[in-house]
Amino acid sequence: MSRSGHRRITDLAADPAVHRAFHWLHLHELQLRRWQTEFLAIPAPPFQEDARAVWFCRRFRQLGLQEPHIDREGNAVGLLRGGSPQAATGAVLLSAHLDTVFPAGTPCRPQDDGPRILCPGACDNGAGLTALLAIIAALKYAGLDPPCPLVFAANVGEEGEGDLRGMRHLFNEPPFGLSPSAAIALEGAGNALVVDRALGSRRLRITISGPGGHSWADAHRPNPILVLSAALLALARLPLPREPRTTLNIGTVQGGTSVNSVPETAMAQVDLRSTSALELDRLEYAILQTVSAEVAAATVSRAEAEGLRLHAERIGDRPLGALPPDAPLYKSLLAVDRHLGIHTEPRIGSTDANLPLARGVPALAIGTGGTGAGLHSTAEWYDPTGRELALRRVLLLLLDTCSLVAQQQQRTEPDRTFERVG
Repeated sequence: MSRSGHRRITDLAADPAVHRAFHWLHLHELQLRRWQTEFLAIPAPPFQEDARAVWFCRRFRQLGLQEPHIDREGNAVGLLRGGSPQAATGAVLLSAHLDTVFPAGTPCRPQDDGPRILCPGACDNGAGLTALLAIIAALKYAGLDPPCPLVFAANVGEEGEGDLRGMRHLFNEPPFGLSPSAAIALEGAGNALVVDRALGSRRLRITISGPGGHSWADAHRPNPILVLSAALLALARLPLPREPRTTLNIGTVQGGTSVNSVPETAMAQVDLRSTSALELDRLEYAILQTVSAEVAAATVSRAEAEGLRLHAERIGDRPLGALPPDAPLYKSLLAVDRHLGIHTEPRIGSTDANLPLARGVPALAIGTGGTGAGLHSTAEWYDPTGRELALRRVLLLLLDTCSLVAQQQQRTEPDRTFERVG
């Protein structure tokens, strides 16, 4: 960490306007909790985040963001241009994902258990979404004008089959015509946590189908569930390297219509993860070869198995990436953590930061304070006690990143002093 970075953060934290923002965060924990319990009661299963996005768009408008709206992919977005030039083309993106892993129909009734909030999605990503509102409210209350535009997004599609669709849209069709020059994703609990390395993943849907029939009259017909089961057992025996670490998980299995029917289809969803793109390619190929071999073996072994069909499709592809340790964004984080007395805990993970990191845009995902457990289960809970420290961390990092982006844009602007005037 450079001394200049430490001085920047020290000066920034001493700014009276920043102190006003800190003051808002200190006094409004009850307001944050009200917001959190209110939006947690709005279900946001994958591909059905609309109602929660509408709620956030309304909050963005109430808090005074410019041009709040819901984009074509379903992200709720708003702008704080501040004192930055109207001609600015780059921005800093601060985001938190709207969606949860829970399917439609999952009860979403937040309950208080002492300081804890009990609800599916309370921590992932109720904590990050609340922090997004907290930062906006603190900035507006303090009258802080960022030196470059700030784009705020409550985005869709981070979990499961969402495949980062919300983040992809924000980069493919940047809101307000402002391409993100840096991105910070607010994700879950923790004061010291930061994800600076993007874990790659692939998701596959494997479907085996056949003619089906009656369990007695058509018992001779091939059973897709049995063939798929044999294939999944074969996948479990595939060798996986420890370095680079690579994993394989069978997440869901479905098939059949009744106990007395030979099923027509059987389906499984497979999740592959690795720190190496090459290993992901190798494992995906091995999976397809293994399943094809099992289907072929079933076809050979049964006289009427010719009706057996295999269909495999990729339903998710999260790219790898990493924030270099000498990147200005990472150095800024270290300076902020030193100022706040936080011991930085860098991690590898699969988050919304994957997309910008893979495209060479400085990005990280950062914890938003408090503690939580039971993530991705109906027993999930979140305790916001002490989250003020993490919110200060996010605020300082965001403002310093804006300054760095503004300086970079000024350095790269063409010198028009000698441009001819027609």
